[in-house]
Amino acid sequence: MWQYFGGSFIVTALGLAGAFAIGGWTGLWVAFNLALLETSLSFDNAVVNASVLKHWDEKWRRRFLVWGMLVAVFGMRVVFPLVIVGVIAVMAPLPGPVSLYEWLTTGSWPASDVLSMAIVKPHEYANILQSAHIEVTAFGGAFLMLVFWNFFLDHEKNEHWFKPVERVLAKLGKLDMAAILLSILVLLGVAHLLPEADGYRFLIAGLWGVVVYVAVDGVGSLLGDDNAAAKTGWGGFIYLEILDASFSFDGVLGAFALTKNIFLIAIGLGIGAMFVRSFTLLLVYKGTLSSLRYLEHGAFWAIGALAAVMLLAARWHIPEAITGGIAAVLIVLAAIHSWWVNKRESSLRGPV
Repeated sequence: MWQYFGGSFIVTALGLAGAFAIGGWTGLWVAFNLALLETSLSFDNAVVNASVLKHWDEKWRRRFLVWGMLVAVFGMRVVFPLVIVGVIAVMAPLPGPVSLYEWLTTGSWPASDVLSMAIVKPHEYANILQSAHIEVTAFGGAFLMLVFWNFFLDHEKNEHWFKPVERVLAKLGKLDMAAILLSILVLLGVAHLLPEADGYRFLIAGLWGVVVYVAVDGVGSLLGDDNAAAKTGWGGFIYLEILDASFSFDGVLGAFALTKNIFLIAIGLGIGAMFVRSFTLLLVYKGTLSSLRYLEHGAFWAIGALAAVMLLAARWHIPEAITGGIAAVLIVLAAIHSWWVNKRESSLRGPV
């Protein structure tokens, strides 16, 4: 097991030591809770990652697990929130020469860029980031919804878990662009529940989520990949990075309920991301998805639930515990059902 989780335990030890240095026992406790929350809420992400990576050769797997993790930990959980606030507040994400000059001449560090604001005025930074909640959840929810639809709206799919529902969805897959049509209808329905101004923001961001999914789904062909973009090559790499971003949006926003310290947030969510990587490795190299036939179905149902929660969060506050609980129940039920079916089939075959 060390070969899968060794790196995560090392990062955990270093990260928690850093959290203690930053905030003492309180900082340690906050980082630990954020790591636990991120890991528990993102296990379905690990299953979906594994379902894609199992089709890749070793070269692309290593690229994703090394460079992809750097993007996931530092890009999506540190840099991306800075960029969002920078766009909203019309500020540079990182300090420049002017900030350095002011610090040298005045002795105080100005909050003239987003990173400085996050350090000096963390509550103001958090408020600005939270103000983008509608756009962030609409974009991420729309992208995840298409991930869900495209797994089940496959008329060639013959393995079903919730058979009555999944068979109907498979038949709907015969309709051209069924996933896009259904996604747009859902976005219009949720936007109708919001005040006009918020509904417009929600709809535009959600449509961008649809556009990005379609673009990523087709980028593999543009880059010369013969397989589907979500299977291999640069298309698959970009697909998994945006998928991880969609999973992490709510975690980054929700982390501010525990702390406004961006360094503790980065440490806690980074540790969680490392454990998602470890679970992905375990699932890929142990062949767990092949032995537990419905585990992948459970993960995609969990993605559908997460997409629904993210979209409805634009109108109602839904505790993250509910989201994580639904995902956990679906995945556990899928694993237990898979084990039970395997055991029953083994008993019917009798001793070999």
